[in-house]
Amino acid sequence: MADLTAHRTPAGAVALVLAASALFGTTGTAQALGSRALGAPLDAVAVGAGRIVLAGTVLALFAWPRGPLFPPGRRLPTLLGAGGVVMYQLGFFTAVQTAGVAAGTMIALGSGPAFAGLLQWLVSRRHPGRVWAVSTAIAVVGLVLIVAGSGDGASGSAGSVAAGALPALAAGLGFATYTVAGAALLARGATPAGSMGAMFGVAAVPMAAILSARWPGGLDSVAGATTVVYLALVPTVLAYLLFARGLRRLTPAAAATLTLAEPVVAAVLGVLVLGERLEPVAFAGTVVVVTALMLLGRNLGGVSAR
Repeated sequence: MADLTAHRTPAGAVALVLAASALFGTTGTAQALGSRALGAPLDAVAVGAGRIVLAGTVLALFAWPRGPLFPPGRRLPTLLGAGGVVMYQLGFFTAVQTAGVAAGTMIALGSGPAFAGLLQWLVSRRHPGRVWAVSTAIAVVGLVLIVAGSGDGASGSAGSVAAGALPALAAGLGFATYTVAGAALLARGATPAGSMGAMFGVAAVPMAAILSARWPGGLDSVAGATTVVYLALVPTVLAYLLFARGLRRLTPAAAATLTLAEPVVAAVLGVLVLGERLEPVAFAGTVVVVTALMLLGRNLGGVSAR
């Protein structure tokens, strides 16, 4: 497990965000295994809502003894961050249902770092830097190659991709929003647990209503419940605590780009766990993404927050 004191150095912070991204990358495999165990597809929206409701509750309870979650001066970024969490969940699942998994994932994940760089500049007037821009562009090219070679048959027609582009972009903006909001909370004295507990705790409220509307969606089964518990505790609670610790030392734009390690992990797990075949194009894409993240990680002067 990543050293939880590693955020004290830029290199350690990069390692923490990459560790969080690796946990993010287990999400798709966990959902696929849950559906296999159930013998029918789990409702993706119900799974996403249940994940946030449980994770938000756990994060809020974990952070509560360590200080107030909504002190004056932190309420606006908390609300904006919570809105970003909800926007990402709803936008992403709408996008993959409309545009297909490949196109929806590519647009949502690929746009996140760009939105994070823009929001960072608007909020703090700090340009992400040339190294970040080059690394991000290279990583997005790699992401395109990964999804192009994924062999996913749910890519959608040109019309469906166009229709799904808007919610996918909304998902990317949502991710960028709660990343920048989390950095703002940390800058105002919140702890990593406090920042994530506040944002995800507030986000759990509207997601509970969505979960109620989509219930059960397969979540009333052992396979469904186990899937949601895993998704809530590992690639959400644990992953975002690591992510927040890394964010203390990195700019939001750099942290967002580093999370593009997620599709690399997802592709590898698809091969090792689900028996999927990694096409040469997708393999080349993983190499491109890893190269871009190594470039970003090695040039820490361009990503250090302070």
